[in-house]
Amino acid sequence: MNGFTGIWIALATPFRDGEIDYAALALLARKLYGEGATGLVVCGSTGEASALSDHEQLAVLDKVIDAVPGCPVIMGLGGSSQRAVIDRLREIQQRPLAGVLIPAPYYVRPSQHGIVSYFNAIADASTVPVILYNIPYRTGVAMELATIRSIAEHPRVAAIKDCGGDSALTMQLIADRRLAVLAGEDSQIFGTLCLGGAGAITAVAHIRTDLFVRMANAVAASRLDEARRLHFALLPLIDTLFAEPNPGPLKAALALLGLSSDEVRAPMLQASPTCKKEIAGLLARLTAFDH
Repeated sequence: MNGFTGIWIALATPFRDGEIDYAALALLARKLYGEGATGLVVCGSTGEASALSDHEQLAVLDKVIDAVPGCPVIMGLGGSSQRAVIDRLREIQQRPLAGVLIPAPYYVRPSQHGIVSYFNAIADASTVPVILYNIPYRTGVAMELATIRSIAEHPRVAAIKDCGGDSALTMQLIADRRLAVLAGEDSQIFGTLCLGGAGAITAVAHIRTDLFVRMANAVAASRLDEARRLHFALLPLIDTLFAEPNPGPLKAALALLGLSSDEVRAPMLQASPTCKKEIAGLLARLTAFDH
């Protein structure tokens, strides 16, 4: 599966007083990797990349690479302009990256042929593996099976983050074995792994990374009762952390754990008091798995 297996964490970007909290970012990255995450994905939607300047995105990437030597790092890279995305790719791939995570161009809603052309051009320009990011509710366009299969023929395209919400598509991609299929919706991690998917890119695994890793390992070892128990124990937390727009609730959880502030950048909002109270109760409940 080209190394894209296991639990990858879509890393949040901590803020303090309106600026990036680089010390908290480094500590968080070290903690997650130390607790068993396969690698980290920076500057995705959970990392509030759209609220970061180009300079800040590069600074976040460099800080994570420096903070956790040896940790595989994937960089999120999206946009509506093919030329701008390729120019940005040439700049970031000078770093030691495990890959780049790239959605279809958003807002412009290209045809399926346009999507194929777009990803082929990016893969041609890339010196690192490309992970497709199928997330139609953010981009406005869904990648169809034939489209993904065509893009997968490029030798640089290695994996897909699957947020398409189409279980038939997910199963066919896994059956094809052309790409490493990584669950992109946290509630679907268990099901994707049981079907033979390679792993996940997850936001909620910031919290109790160890339990997400245990669940993935249990599926791999065919200990399905154990994996199912962990899935259902984590599911209320997953549901709550996505009950309001991500990463507001996630940052509330990180603040409750003393790992960062709960600050987000507008137009994102912090989690509501009701959501924070529910999160606190769920965190306490998960301590039952400490022993």
